[in-house]
Amino acid sequence: MILTALTALAEPTRLAAMRALRDGDEHCVCELMARIGATQSRMSRHMQVLKQAGLVVDKRDAQWVRYRITPDLAAPLRALLDAALADEVKA
Repeated sequence: MILTALTALAEPTRLAAMRALRDGDEHCVCELMARIGATQSRMSRHMQVLKQAGLVVDKRDAQWVRYRITPDLAAPLRALLDAALADEVKA
C-alpha cells in the first residue's frame, strides 16, 4: 500500500490534486481541472489512480464525481501524505 501511494504521489498532476484536496472539502473534477490546468480525461484518470492507491474517496452527485482525501487513512499513509504535501521538503 505504501509503494502504491508513493507511486501515485510521484506524478506532479496527482500531487497537485492532493494539494488542492488538503483543505478537507470535496472537489469535483471540473474544479481540479481549472485549478491544475488539466483536461477532463487526464484529471479523471489521475483521480482514479489516487483512488486505487487508497488516498482519495469519491461520491457521485448527479453527473458530477466529487473527491476528497480518505478521512480514515492508516497512520503510515497519513504520515506519508503529510510529508508529501509539506510546503518545503528539506534535502
